[in-house]
Amino acid sequence: MTRAQKTRRLLLLALTALIWGAAFVAQSVGMEHVGPFTFNGVRSLIGGLVLLPCVPLLDGLAQKNGEPSRAPKTPADRRALWQGGLLCGLALTAGSSLQQAGIQYTTVGKAGFLTAMYIILVPVLGVFWHKKPGAQVWAGVALAVAGFYLLCRPEQLGVGRGEAMLLLGSLMFSFHILLIDRFSPIVDGVRMSCIQFFVAGGICFAAALLFERPTLGGLLASWAPILYAGVLSCGVGYTLQVVAQKGLDPTVASLVLSLESVFSVLAGWVLLHQALSLRELLGCALIFAAILLAQLPGKTPGPKKQ
Repeated sequence: MTRAQKTRRLLLLALTALIWGAAFVAQSVGMEHVGPFTFNGVRSLIGGLVLLPCVPLLDGLAQKNGEPSRAPKTPADRRALWQGGLLCGLALTAGSSLQQAGIQYTTVGKAGFLTAMYIILVPVLGVFWHKKPGAQVWAGVALAVAGFYLLCRPEQLGVGRGEAMLLLGSLMFSFHILLIDRFSPIVDGVRMSCIQFFVAGGICFAAALLFERPTLGGLLASWAPILYAGVLSCGVGYTLQVVAQKGLDPTVASLVLSLESVFSVLAGWVLLHQALSLRELLGCALIFAAILLAQLPGKTPGPKKQ
């Protein structure tokens, strides 16, 4: 991968983080009228429906540009596509549901901090997949954690029901990032993203019918935040993640995606007129420094002595 390609993909991940950061506002407003499973179920199904027409469109553009077909060609290709879509869908279902439910039982500060723990969990879990990030990446992780602490200002260190849900949700998002790293080089990202949304939407909507009481009135009252979360956060955001993360180190990708918490604070400042304190601005600066640090080239090991 050339430096220009890597820069372009990192910028796409930053755009994904911006979309997700603004989605926190939509999630907060939408939960006033519907439950977490209902919200996630409808938004995921909308995301899948948005992507369906994109598949033939992108295939046509690739053919027009003389690029190889994006469609799976062999039974092994189709099996890998459906396996990736199913596993990513399950991880996405677990992560988003735990996050959405956990927010109801804790403060926003703790929610932001605990959700951001995937920046630690990704490199830790990556070790088991024989992915060993360099020292500068681990230093970036430490800086980012410090930045999130200053940014989110958790009031106390106790872990209650909501905190446990958010921490488990962060673990599921870590698996989601690693699964994308595993499957994105071998399958079409848009097709896999489409499958994962229908898997997540179907499971969440079934859970909503079992554990919640979704009503047409509640959905209509939340149409704007659900539409944003479905079209932009799911349809655009997660697809950008799948496409842009291809070939990138998953730890570096998780650091860039963690910018969503910074953008969520900025969205609250712009849309809800919430001012940023000096401490919060320092937290933002530390997170940006962490991402820049993670991009520094590591040491290339020299030849072994005979």
